[in-house]
Amino acid sequence: MDKDFFVREIERVNQMLYRVSFTILQNDEDCKDALQQTALKAWEKRGSLREPQYFSSWVTRILINETRNIQRKRRGLVSLETVQEPTADPPNPELSIIIHSMPEKLRLPLILRYAEGMNYEQIAKTLRLPLSTVRGRIYRAKQHLRKELEA
Repeated sequence: MDKDFFVREIERVNQMLYRVSFTILQNDEDCKDALQQTALKAWEKRGSLREPQYFSSWVTRILINETRNIQRKRRGLVSLETVQEPTADPPNPELSIIIHSMPEKLRLPLILRYAEGMNYEQIAKTLRLPLSTVRGRIYRAKQHLRKELEA
């Protein structure tokens, strides 16, 4: 993988990576840190990517690992007053509140599927979960959304 390919692909997936990191971290500054660390680790580990067409899934997995590292380091240090809202207004604030109140294990596959357009196989590979687990979590997340929106 050459430098031009790497830079082009990182720029192509940058917005998606930010949204995924915000889904997990829910803090703008932590998301920026995660994106920087992800780019650095991806560059260092670029030789481990066997097939370039899987760059997006590969770098998303690195990002998820980085967000988990940040969560472990920050656990118990962030007060609710320092949590920032996303810079753009969501199209439906009520929907956004419901989605962010979901457990992460339901929220993340749902965001990857509907906000980022990944198919079930890509999500399963990215999250390192069986395909049936991904389908079940997305199904339960949709049920949760339906129930909350009807209430």
